Amino acid sequence: MKYELLAFDWDGTLFDSAACIVQSMQAAARELGLPPPSDEQARHVIGLGLEPALHMAMPSLARERYRELAHAYRRHYFAQAHAVTLFPGVPELLHELRARGHRLAVATGKSRRGLDEALAQVGLADLFEATRTADETASKPHPQMLHELMDELGVPAHATLMVGDTTHDLQLAANAGTPALAVSFGAHEAESLALLQPLAVLHSVPQLQDWLRAHG
Repeated sequence: MKYELLAFDWDGTLFDSAACIVQSMQAAARELGLPPPSDEQARHVIGLGLEPALHMAMPSLARERYRELAHAYRRHYFAQAHAVTLFPGVPELLHELRARGHRLAVATGKSRRGLDEALAQVGLADLFEATRTADETASKPHPQMLHELMDELGVPAHATLMVGDTTHDLQLAANAGTPALAVSFGAHEAESLALLQPLAVLHSVPQLQDWLRAHG
């Protein structure tokens, strides 16, 4: 086993939520009378903490209205979050990794409330030894999130692998000094992920499972 700790992003990596996030951002913008971000603009900021994501997606909004926009976004997201679930094959993958002795963690741009509700919804909370959300530590790509997980679990950077679907995840890993693995079935396209030179860019959960069996 090369990597003791596998730190997974949540949205777009394990949880098939990118479309829900995009639609919720666009609906919140319309509610506030703002031009909604395009699908591409909204998908690009997935993985960041909510405030930096909304600022990047809708830069014309005055800072004093961020809280109003964030509230509208959360309302739209949680209204449809019950219909969002894990990518097919993810539960089997996570159970296999635990059985092989890997330690699992989540490093996500979601809020604590959002992650806890999602974990309860899919019934997998017990598989993860530690989790960090963007509202309790620094947002990606700042390395603090990964540093805290490694410190909590006592695993060095060279034995930690970050797995994510966005360039923010890959930059987080680079800043924290850990290797990274990219998946292209989430928010960001394979070409942009490859530019950051992860160990591999994988295009499905079965490919991810095969790679981790061979190299993890």
